[in-house]
Amino acid sequence: MNTRWWPAIWLAAACSGPGMSPGPCGKDTDCKGTRICITGACVDPSTRPHGPRSGPTDPTLAGTDGDGGVAVSGPRPFAMLGGDAAHRGRGGGPAPLKTPKEIWRVALGAPVTGAPTIGPDGTIYVAGHDGGLRAIAPDGTVRWTFAMSERSWSTPAVAEDGTVYVGSDDDHLYAIDATGALRWKLRVGTCDPKGFGPEGSRCDADGGPVIGADGTVYLGGDGIHAVWANGTLRWRFATGEHVASAPALVAGAGALTILAGSQDDGLYALAADGTKRWELRAGGDLDAAPAVAEDGTVYIGCDDDALYAVAPDGAVRWKLITGGDVRGPAAVAADGTIYVGSYDKQLYAIAPDGQIKWRLATADKIHAGPVVATNGVVLVGSQDDHLYAVDAAGVLLWHVLAGADLDATPAIASDGTIYLAGDDGVLRALR
Repeated sequence: MNTRWWPAIWLAAACSGPGMSPGPCGKDTDCKGTRICITGACVDPSTRPHGPRSGPTDPTLAGTDGDGGVAVSGPRPFAMLGGDAAHRGRGGGPAPLKTPKEIWRVALGAPVTGAPTIGPDGTIYVAGHDGGLRAIAPDGTVRWTFAMSERSWSTPAVAEDGTVYVGSDDDHLYAIDATGALRWKLRVGTCDPKGFGPEGSRCDADGGPVIGADGTVYLGGDGIHAVWANGTLRWRFATGEHVASAPALVAGAGALTILAGSQDDGLYALAADGTKRWELRAGGDLDAAPAVAEDGTVYIGCDDDALYAVAPDGAVRWKLITGGDVRGPAAVAADGTIYVGSYDKQLYAIAPDGQIKWRLATADKIHAGPVVATNGVVLVGSQDDHLYAVDAAGVLLWHVLAGADLDATPAIASDGTIYLAGDDGVLRALR
């Protein structure tokens, strides 16, 4: 196998819970590329990690806490992290069975951590650490660029009418129309705009966004937020620490449940009005977005080196220990198989009862979430700079080399084209 080993990056001490001491760095995916961290080093000298942020949103869009405002319906969801609001990680088309060729590339100029998202007309949306959201045509032409005032770790969410929602480290959620014009922006929380460390990142709008069936937008920040489609705050649920994971939405028995993990080690299940249904205490930060299977089981990775399977009532069904942090979302195939990567450098295929089916070793940590193509092929990127394609039996079909870490989940179009972005700041189309 033509792989290249890279020096291991420093890992944080995994958890920020009581009794845990911080390790070298302590988040921002523990650096690499131009990532930050500040208090534990890994500062990128070429950019400011948390520069001055824009002021509060226009007061006419400010909203209020609680669910007392006028209900505002919005455009229905089309695509987001993990494909849909349950984050099952299923692609829109078949993956190539043989090594694909690069058909074009676009230099974005900054690392990309959030996954590319494909809109209703085939436009690819991708946000980068330069604060730019770009709309790129299927032929590689850049249609437009929207500038935010800070870097973005967000996977854009796209509605059926082409509205794009994206979060930024400037503490704002943005809604942008299909032409690249700003519809509205909403400030998340009231953190110190010049703060560093936990205070500087607590309100970062990097947990989501996710679009509900009625157009409500959900995201993390200094808690879990629900935002009406006109940019007003519907409600906010406070958490002990930052929510970096995208919420998952599950509709069952006529009721909506919002699920999100937090860096306070809690997995929270909320009702549609923002009230808590239950919470689960894990053994470390929950930076991975939850993935919810058709039977309601919630799969979520943790910095305690484990993947949790949680019943709809919050009871732990099983806990699978890996050899490293699990920070990317799991993917759930149609047959119930769960695929997840770990910082122990391995991709796991797990049966619904928690038994390991197989493991695929890569040459460095896996931060990205896998995606399952319509033909059952699983794609996953690694920090060894490779994208891997594996069949359902665990057989490696092919791998391709990119220019740097691949921490973003690839997107698969209906025609099988793969869109891939990573730390080298390049969006590639492979077919």
